[in-house]
Amino acid sequence: MHASARLLRRLSSSSSSRSLRRLPFHPSPPSPPHPSPLPPHWTLTRALLPHLAAPRFSTISCASTPSLRLGECGALGTPAIPLAEKSEGEEEVESAAARHDTDAFAAVELALDSVVKVFTVSSGPNYFLPWQNKAQRESMGSGFVISGKRIITNAHVVADHTFVLVRKHGSPTKFKAEVQAIGHECDLALLTVESEEFWEGMNSLDLGDIPFLQEAVAVVGYPQGGDNISVTKGVVSRVEPTQYAHGATQLMAIQIDAAINPGNSGGPAIMGDKVAGVAFQNLSGAENIGYIIPVPVIKRFISGVEESGKYSGFCSLGISCQATENIQIRECFGMRPEMTGVLVSRINPLSDAHKILKKDDILLEFDGVPIANDGTVPFRNRERITFDHLVSMKKPEETAVIKVLRDGKEHELNVTLRPLQPLVPVHQFDKLPSYYIFAGFVFIPLTQPYLHEFGEDWYNTSPRRLCERALRELPKKAGQQLVILSQVLMDDINVGYERLAELQVKKVNGVEVENLKHLCSIVDNCTEENLRIDLDDERVIVLKFQNARLATSRILKRHRIPSARSSDLVDEQSSSGETEVSCTN
Repeated sequence: MHASARLLRRLSSSSSSRSLRRLPFHPSPPSPPHPSPLPPHWTLTRALLPHLAAPRFSTISCASTPSLRLGECGALGTPAIPLAEKSEGEEEVESAAARHDTDAFAAVELALDSVVKVFTVSSGPNYFLPWQNKAQRESMGSGFVISGKRIITNAHVVADHTFVLVRKHGSPTKFKAEVQAIGHECDLALLTVESEEFWEGMNSLDLGDIPFLQEAVAVVGYPQGGDNISVTKGVVSRVEPTQYAHGATQLMAIQIDAAINPGNSGGPAIMGDKVAGVAFQNLSGAENIGYIIPVPVIKRFISGVEESGKYSGFCSLGISCQATENIQIRECFGMRPEMTGVLVSRINPLSDAHKILKKDDILLEFDGVPIANDGTVPFRNRERITFDHLVSMKKPEETAVIKVLRDGKEHELNVTLRPLQPLVPVHQFDKLPSYYIFAGFVFIPLTQPYLHEFGEDWYNTSPRRLCERALRELPKKAGQQLVILSQVLMDDINVGYERLAELQVKKVNGVEVENLKHLCSIVDNCTEENLRIDLDDERVIVLKFQNARLATSRILKRHRIPSARSSDLVDEQSSSGETEVSCTN
């Protein structure tokens, strides 16, 4: 599975193999490891997508040659050859090329007062040392104005931001911007600018529709290689659900052959006088294969923000399905020759589908749309896409009608759709990691960004058992976390336990641990002389509780750690009226 998977990664690293990459914006400092693979339990296709590094840039050498006048060819000085009359086919080709050039020119005129350059200062957390951030870095991207005095850009352009500036075309002034909403799954963000001076002369762009194959688009933005606005043109090559490198989700995307380079991220792809999508990633190792986020995904993101005031997420049915392309499996489950559908193999316990679907059901239709044996549904003119797209376009708490075949009988069922979170978070942008330190033992909830700290080849270098659980396990109840002992800060109190790091915490004083807050609560309320912690592999830690409490303070001071727990756990503790252990000088 690992060897055959298509690899996702950020552009700032180098790669010798072909991989999808989101388009960051900074040529200088290397970016942190890429976001993680798509969780394996909601879609038909599963892939393990570790991080690779970026392609090298190369230059094309040119030789200067004397210019030829119209009608001349071959060696200089040879007589000019009269131009032959053009055939009808040649005229059509030239006419199409002229229209293409006209569209690109119109796109420039349309974009000059709409497309902006985005400057971001960001600082991501250190998951090995969760009480501190990594070094600050600067990056750049693109964005464009939409109705309501808002700027749309990519989420990865402003991820983990501490300060954001924007600059409009032809202006030397940068204006401070605020992030109104950000959706990492769909790699989109909305910015606002308070300054009225910024909005003078700015025009908003209208959103269009999904372009058809071979329709011309022009990508406008501020890619590397210069400071001014840039336009590249191309045509639509493919429309289908695609892996989003930043959010590690699978949503509809449009493949184009226009050059999309670092810095183009967040810029519009214009078709006619409307926006056809937002540039966001490309395929490394390939010539001019770029991807734009289509209008339905953009509208779904914006409508969710307008309705709830914040990003609401994309819905999931919460099931894993298997194709039924083999006639024997169809006959085994009672499918008649005219029936098509997919086999339900796993159901997320937190989904509404868990209440109404059963393992080995055959999913025949979604909202009246027949599902083929390979899991696809009709899309436009003789195109097909996976039925996941129909699910992802639903709004949270919206109901869908599904038809299933169960024990040879057809049933129509109503299911409520909502965004579902995996047991192990795929990404943790724009939030501080949780941690709890007691007697030098650092406890954290397992996340995929933590595993990424093990390096670019994290799938092979991170603890194998933790990696497998991160990619495959489903939550059993809401709020559940896999709490692990990430490291041991050495002290007399924990000598002999230093090799017990990178193991899951199972129980504390005989009580099964549900999440990190629950672990803190058990420790804080301990009334026994000894504190017993049961780990994976049947390992056990036993501490004298009062001695361990005293040791915690000196360990924090020695390692210059300001607090024994993260701010989210401090807030929880304050509401319960308990005393926080912190470092004192």
